[in-house]
Amino acid sequence: MRVTKFSHSCLRIEHDDAVVVIDPGAWSESERALDGADAVLLTHEHADHVDADRLADALAKRPSIAIYAHPDVVDKFSAQWDGAAVGVTAGHAFTAANLLVRAYGGLHAVIHPEIPQVANLGFLVNESLYHPGDSFDAPEGATVQTLFVPVSAPWLKISEAIDFVRAVRPQRAYALHDSLLSDNGLTLTDALMTARAGAEYARLAPGATVDA
Repeated sequence: MRVTKFSHSCLRIEHDDAVVVIDPGAWSESERALDGADAVLLTHEHADHVDADRLADALAKRPSIAIYAHPDVVDKFSAQWDGAAVGVTAGHAFTAANLLVRAYGGLHAVIHPEIPQVANLGFLVNESLYHPGDSFDAPEGATVQTLFVPVSAPWLKISEAIDFVRAVRPQRAYALHDSLLSDNGLTLTDALMTARAGAEYARLAPGATVDA
């Protein structure tokens, strides 16, 4: 698989002439990410993970795109997406384009006790790459080669990101959810993750592509 990391939490996965995109949100280059997409996986409903209007535009141009998300997300945006979205929940395994996907988790991490938790799914793609959305729910029983780990958010601290990588034990980890930090914050976070995470770690520039 070839994986392109766009800004914040958006990934474009290309494999055997199929394209699967995860979380083309408002803070990413979602129009580029969605170009030629066959399937889209959405971890949850927040705008930094799903730009509903831009995804509707992509569907208008390419009606064959299949969208997979928690039923709560499907219900929220069903009118805009005209029946293109399929509801999945934790424990489901399904095929998106030609890639096997398994869903994990269930809820967004706690931001504050007064803020309701929304549904959140982590996606294991092709039995090797894991995108957790906005959670640290590990894919129990899975062998992960490539982990994308959130490194900055109102709901996390760096010790949790480090412990998440240690728990999943991937071959390599890349930064995710990284648009909230200044240059100084990114430098410090990268240093801590590199020293403490227990796996090969890197932060990819938007548009960078790696094998996974």
